[in-house]
Amino acid sequence: MYIIIALVALVFVVLTGIVIARLQNVLKSVTPSESADAEPSGNRWNGALFIVILIVGAITITWSYLHAREFFLPTASSVHGRRTDDLFWFSMGILTIPFILVNFLIFFFAWKYQHKKNHRASFYPDNHKLELIWTIIPAIVMALLVFTGWKAWSDITADAPRDAEVIEITGKQFNWIVRYPGVNDNKLGDYNFKLIDAQNEVGIDLSDENSFDDFTNPSEMHIPVNRPVLLKIRARDVLHSVFIPHMRVKMDAVPGMPTKFWFVPDKTTADMRAELNNPNFDYEIACTEICGQGHFSMKMRLIVEDEASYKKWCAEQKTFLETYPEYLAKVPENLKAKAMKYVPAEAASPADTSATSVGSGAVTSSLR
Repeated sequence: MYIIIALVALVFVVLTGIVIARLQNVLKSVTPSESADAEPSGNRWNGALFIVILIVGAITITWSYLHAREFFLPTASSVHGRRTDDLFWFSMGILTIPFILVNFLIFFFAWKYQHKKNHRASFYPDNHKLELIWTIIPAIVMALLVFTGWKAWSDITADAPRDAEVIEITGKQFNWIVRYPGVNDNKLGDYNFKLIDAQNEVGIDLSDENSFDDFTNPSEMHIPVNRPVLLKIRARDVLHSVFIPHMRVKMDAVPGMPTKFWFVPDKTTADMRAELNNPNFDYEIACTEICGQGHFSMKMRLIVEDEASYKKWCAEQKTFLETYPEYLAKVPENLKAKAMKYVPAEAASPADTSATSVGSGAVTSSLR
């Protein structure tokens, strides 16, 4: 493929060079003393080359499009994604029509109206009706494209439905960390960047009781199919960008400025594997900002599954407090009774509470 592209580019460069050389010869061969009716040197060659370039260019563009189709993403796996794709192809269709027409006329007229003996160009200084037509029609078309794009973007970036599944994704060099709100309340607890340490990578604030059932996952993200999913997006260090190509989801993760994006996935991972006849297919979350030397490896597996499977997976996950029971010491005294049910019994026994508290304090002090 690369060899073919290189050959096409070489042919184009050579043809362009020939045209330029011929034009230079024409300019050199014509002097003011010569008759206006005398045919310049290479006139017919130049006219013919315009047609050759037009045909070769049309074939090349058509071939490149047809060849690249196999590398296009499949139909979007989200509701808004298909709307976005429709707008893209609609815009491409609208813009391709004048592109083809204008370029055809440029090359065709250069051949059609090449210098001929006794031919004179007509003097046509202005035409107000024509100028109004080619000003008003493009203005209407552009307004239509802008309005449809604005409407779609406004809908996509509007507030998520109340029943949306809330999931937080945080980017850091060089991986993603996903935080879920547990299976009961669908409410994420607060966070504070000052609380970030080796275990608490996203700064979960345990002074908020909504944090008690939160759990994190740095290896994969699970989401339910046919339900709105609200991604709350953060960055821990530098600028990142959440990109889920098959869902047509893309939003920057900016340090100190939380962003969000909601969508409705409507194809499970199993559906896509069947559609593509690829049992190894997986959705992927990638980073599309150059965030450092490890940027190339910053990706995460995304699993879209039915509601029952999603709930079952969430129920099997360990809460942050269950994974790191020593953080019970960070919970305010008035909330510890509520937090205890999220901590393993052996880790929360009265005999171990003081030791846990002291150990946790030592770890925190050393980290600071």
